[in-house]
Amino acid sequence: MDTDVFSKSDPICLVYEKTSGKKATTTEPVQVPTWQDSQWTERGRTEVVMNNLNPQFTKTFLLPYFFEETQLLRFEIYDADSPNVGQDLSPHDFLGRFECVLAQIVSYSTLKAHLGKAEGIGAQWRNKDKNTKTGSITIRAEEDEKCEKIQFDVCGEGLDKKDFFGKSDPYLNFKRKFDDGSAHLVHRTEVKQKTLDPRWATVQINTQTLCGKDGERPIIIECYDHDKWKKGEEPRGEAKFSRDDHIGTAHTTLNELLRGGAGDPVELLLTNEKKKAKKGDKYKCSGTLKIWNSKIIVEPTFLDFISGGTELEFAVAVDFTASNGAPKNSSSLHYMSADRPNQYELALRSVLSICQHYNSSKTFEAFGFGAKLPNSASVSAIFPLDLLRGTPEVVGISGVMSAYRHALQNVQLYGPTNFAPIIDTVAQKAHNMIHDSARYQILLIITDGIISDMHATIRSIINASGLPLSIIIIGVGNEDFEKMHELDSDDSLLQQDSRIAQRDIVQFVTIREFLNNGRGVYLDPDVVQENLAREVLYEVPGQLTGYMKQRGFQPRPVENPWARNSPPPDYDPVLDGIGRRAQAPSPGFQMPVASAPPMY
Repeated sequence: MDTDVFSKSDPICLVYEKTSGKKATTTEPVQVPTWQDSQWTERGRTEVVMNNLNPQFTKTFLLPYFFEETQLLRFEIYDADSPNVGQDLSPHDFLGRFECVLAQIVSYSTLKAHLGKAEGIGAQWRNKDKNTKTGSITIRAEEDEKCEKIQFDVCGEGLDKKDFFGKSDPYLNFKRKFDDGSAHLVHRTEVKQKTLDPRWATVQINTQTLCGKDGERPIIIECYDHDKWKKGEEPRGEAKFSRDDHIGTAHTTLNELLRGGAGDPVELLLTNEKKKAKKGDKYKCSGTLKIWNSKIIVEPTFLDFISGGTELEFAVAVDFTASNGAPKNSSSLHYMSADRPNQYELALRSVLSICQHYNSSKTFEAFGFGAKLPNSASVSAIFPLDLLRGTPEVVGISGVMSAYRHALQNVQLYGPTNFAPIIDTVAQKAHNMIHDSARYQILLIITDGIISDMHATIRSIINASGLPLSIIIIGVGNEDFEKMHELDSDDSLLQQDSRIAQRDIVQFVTIREFLNNGRGVYLDPDVVQENLAREVLYEVPGQLTGYMKQRGFQPRPVENPWARNSPPPDYDPVLDGIGRRAQAPSPGFQMPVASAPPMY
């Protein structure tokens, strides 16, 4: 808007982030937060552009981005009364504001929206007074730092023999050296059995992790001989390397490693100080490392794929087995209270509130399992949550919650707790996404107990491990979920008989860890949802990029960043909460026919 009489406005933009301060460390009970409860913290302001109604601000803002968090931003435009704008903004004319979440900006890459004068997500998209033109704002986001790695081939020659009746079983440790003299392990190669001339698999290490991208910072390479443990005695984690024999150590830098990219390989001598002190001048070395094919590679990041148009498809499955308790009973996990959402509602909202910003249709698939449907004598292993329309497709968070509440009032809780039918159904959809990087599937399963079909579930997960799919399992209630952690294979890939999963696609957590402060005081539901989402969604970006790398997919190129991905002129933020018109769901759902689990 032009608010100056004899000239045009002199606009400046201030950027704020909403911070509630309610994290997992909260120790006192809190009320449900409102817009007024949270605080807007200024993250920076642009320069003043004099006498201009279409300013292009040159100032850029650096903000941390977390996929697993809701990061609320506000942009306010003022007509500066003077070139120097202080903390008191009252002397300057307010021109308009825009509020959104950071996920919306990174999803669009470039976001263009109308300025308004009302507060709150949704209200700010259009100025209700059509006679007042407040203008528009265009925001562009791009990733500041890419994932830069050094890649090289490495072999050893003439290593010391450490095993009495055979050769060594060597591996390498790469360590970063810090200014205080300490060192930290950042990469370990595989163990090569019974050889003094090993050639290890191609090495890739993040340069920031290895040396802070400092070409001259010292890097330590240690070579060890791995000693085998007796069957059944081998400890987990780092302890299994505790009694290995030191062969030798080499020192190098990032710049020296990169000299092995062309021509002759870089040769590094391994030195064993104990052996050197014992042998004196007769000691030469304990072997040689040769490094070649060295180069810097930049791997696509999660945001590269999101900015390139990759969308997240989302499906949820809710446990309707009888072990939850009768819904009308206040002790039931499905009990609907006017004062506080139940654990299923908390889990649904925590994940949906994040994922909704990465899907333009705002359509989710919602299923139930383990119940008898109306007018049915048999148990449904899987059924659409929307019983009225008979389709799993629902629009928005409100659609999922409405379908859940309606189903709860109309089905008979029964059993058993079987995951395989749900995983197989969603895997069939994910199988249709394998041809490019356009879509990636997330499945949320919420359950109150140990599953009845563990063997079939493991088989289904292994079958689906090569698909664009991540599975999140949230345990509600006070059941002993110890066996469920077997599905979350953080230490080693999931295995059944001779079959091994291609990658880890499962994340399992129990919601009870987030409900109170450890002293019996229940936390505010919004705090629970925030902390739960942070835990269960943390691994998704890595799982997505890992799958894309495995398949050899690259992000789709982003065209002119100031022209693409803006909301269409007919967008309605009230419908979908972001500015893209929600798509109508398909009219029907065909129940899957019982058959052998698919193989992918």
